[in-house]
Amino acid sequence: MEVTRIAANKIYEQIAEQIKQQIVGGKLPPGHKLPSTRELTERYQVGRSTMREALSMLKAMGLIEIRQGEGCYVRSIEDIEMEAPRFEFLFTSLEAVAELLEARISLEVANAGLAAAKRTDEDLAALQNVLSDMDSELGTEAVGEKQDMRFHLTLAKATHNSIMVKLLETISAQVELTIRETRRVRLYANKAIASQLWHEHKAIFDAVAARDVEQAQAEMRRHLNHVEDELMKSMRRKS
Repeated sequence: MEVTRIAANKIYEQIAEQIKQQIVGGKLPPGHKLPSTRELTERYQVGRSTMREALSMLKAMGLIEIRQGEGCYVRSIEDIEMEAPRFEFLFTSLEAVAELLEARISLEVANAGLAAAKRTDEDLAALQNVLSDMDSELGTEAVGEKQDMRFHLTLAKATHNSIMVKLLETISAQVELTIRETRRVRLYANKAIASQLWHEHKAIFDAVAARDVEQAQAEMRRHLNHVEDELMKSMRRKS
């Protein structure tokens, strides 16, 4: 029997592929709730971080929806969306990563401007809640990253444009996978950097609250340029 050794950092891709085949094959129908991350971890005999990466990849494929506080649900999508996007090249090419981040900046700058123009009082309250949670958990890496994603998604929802929300969900999942493949940039483990990032988010919030479209876009660009610089420095050190 010929056995090919499996690279540990690719296990999550194999798990995602197995779950994907069950979804495509109809064993996991639309609306079906997946077992909890803890239960899946036990079933596959892998670490929680590996399972989270597999779920993030499934989300990037558009196969599942991750609902905060509720779990993961199989989505109903067209056959054309079933084929997993192949982004392996992003993990080995600095130029490709730079293009991905450039696309994210363009999208989120547009989101910030739209949110400033169209936000409601309810949107502001939701953003304020995220900022409060971020502030109370500075220096906690896993929670900090989660709240960061929550802020940007809440801002996207304040555009009241469902396509912008979907685009952000897709590109954010791919950025997240890229960061994990490079062993992650530990931005939120450093309290000083986490504090700076909080102030950047607060500046975006203030501009949106003031309905200042140009300022909101400028603050978002400043924030994401900072994140991009940290990520690219980390990748260059590892290359």
